[in-house]
Amino acid sequence: MSVPYAKLPRWVDYGLIPLINLIVAFAVAGLVVLLVGESPLRAAAIMVEGAFGRGQNIAYTLFYATSFIFTGLAVAVAFHGGLFNIGGEGQAYVGGLGVVLVALNLDGVFPWWVNFPLAVIGAGLAGALWALIPAYLQAKRGSHIVITTIMFNFIAASLMVYLLVDVLKPLGQMAPQTRAFAEGAQLPKLNWIIELFGAKIRSAPFNISFLLALLAAFGVWVLIWRTKLGYEIRTQGHSPKAARYAGIGEARIIIITMMISGALAGMMALNPVMGAQNRLQLDFVTGAGFVGIAVALMGRSHPVGIVPAAILFGMLYQGGAEIAFEMPAISRDMIVVIQGLVILFAGALEHMFRPAIQTFFASLGAGRSSVSPNEGRA
Repeated sequence: MSVPYAKLPRWVDYGLIPLINLIVAFAVAGLVVLLVGESPLRAAAIMVEGAFGRGQNIAYTLFYATSFIFTGLAVAVAFHGGLFNIGGEGQAYVGGLGVVLVALNLDGVFPWWVNFPLAVIGAGLAGALWALIPAYLQAKRGSHIVITTIMFNFIAASLMVYLLVDVLKPLGQMAPQTRAFAEGAQLPKLNWIIELFGAKIRSAPFNISFLLALLAAFGVWVLIWRTKLGYEIRTQGHSPKAARYAGIGEARIIIITMMISGALAGMMALNPVMGAQNRLQLDFVTGAGFVGIAVALMGRSHPVGIVPAAILFGMLYQGGAEIAFEMPAISRDMIVVIQGLVILFAGALEHMFRPAIQTFFASLGAGRSSVSPNEGRA
């Protein structure tokens, strides 16, 4: 007789299964490294050293992780509402426009600590409004949110090209980018925190938007698990029929959830635009919107899991660059393959090992229940 599946302990569901998926992903990536004639162990050592070996490397890892926290939270909020927001890339793009409107107009008027909150509002509002259109189409017209958000990624990219080439680019400049921001729109660096532990950092873009990302993670936890709106979002995501029976407006929840998701994705733009480049450039998102999907899946759509998952992908980005430099046989494209394997096992194949693990824990539970108290004392 087959053993029924068991409800897994939280430490297994949120810890063991993601760890197994990660180990398998790196094992397969090791085979890829072997195929090109390099040592997987040496590649792994270079990656860890490149991500955490020096203060400079840690700062870059956390810089990349900041963007992934924002986009991971954006995807997670939509997941809880039963929605798959695959448009974080476009929402972050448009969020950059919200940032630059504040920076270009106020960078010479107010200090950073005045402009930063205004840029947060601008980025969040721009991302939310960009997500509003697919949300409305799903809620009122039945359009599928995955299709519309994908298409809006391309629209956002085209819009950005037009604005940077024909509207925002200064006269006489060839590069499709805005002018450099004045000091009032440049975010302070957090490198000094790492230097407190004795590390030396020449220059790195790690900035205070990392603290905003952590604050956003806490805010998402409060929203989803400690508010009435969060309960309605989770109810809608778990069972739309139950939500309708309870009088929860489906269209309202879809629109609100997607706008919150879009706002979080839009705030990702603060990190590269005000914290690193100090101008708006093409392709500043660099795939962070799509990485956020894997971060949310690996983190089980919970802020406590999303933050370390984002740091893991920050390690892959920073450590992968070091591998490409130290091991010429492993090109940058090979690093993308390794990152893709992690995304594959953390996302598409996330349930590959779950049935076997559930069966194993069900067997353990059945074995304990078959031992009577008298047998145990004997």
